[in-house]
Amino acid sequence: MSDTYELEAQARDRVGKGASRELRRNQLVPAIIYGDKKDPLAVALPYKELAMKIHGGGFMTTIATIKVDGESHRVLPKTYQLDPIRDFVEHVDFLRISKNTVVTVDIPVHFENEEECPGLNVGGVLNIVRHTVEVNCPATDIPEFFSVDLINSELGDSLNISSVALPENVVPTISDRDFTIATIASPAGLKSEEEEDADGEAPETEIIGEEKEDGDDAEEGENEE
Repeated sequence: MSDTYELEAQARDRVGKGASRELRRNQLVPAIIYGDKKDPLAVALPYKELAMKIHGGGFMTTIATIKVDGESHRVLPKTYQLDPIRDFVEHVDFLRISKNTVVTVDIPVHFENEEECPGLNVGGVLNIVRHTVEVNCPATDIPEFFSVDLINSELGDSLNISSVALPENVVPTISDRDFTIATIASPAGLKSEEEEDADGEAPETEIIGEEKEDGDDAEEGENEE
């Protein structure tokens, strides 16, 4: 799991569009903390610190501690909104968590040993079907990422969720099939040659610079040079 972090927040007395706009003008981000059978708590967070966490990566899978008036709240981000034009953080929803909280999160997938992958070394292409995998897991034990090892992957191989070593109590939300994460695919040119070889026909080869027997054609070639 990613390292946790702390943020200082202030409680909000007013909510609504007008109050939120005023907070943003003062470099604060309106947010809400809810869940764990407690009343929702409206807070305001410092824009600069929050934006750094959001754009730094791993924000949605990292537990945070938000301190409000001396009280600490362990939370996990659930959603956040960005201004579509300025990429400005507009609002964040946080879920309170406890040791028994189970959450649904998207875990990024990392691919290892690409340089040693047999399929890639003969001209194959890593076709990533899923950059993340959605799982159910304890909020206090969220994996930072999943690793897929390509060391033995050949051209045409499929890499499925069954090839990933999942931590205990981490369960994919798709449970009815062994879904594909990536494949080692043939590039278009290589596919064409393989298909022709399978048909028993050698691919045509154009020889650049060979003189043609026909006199007119040869003269035309000389003019083009």
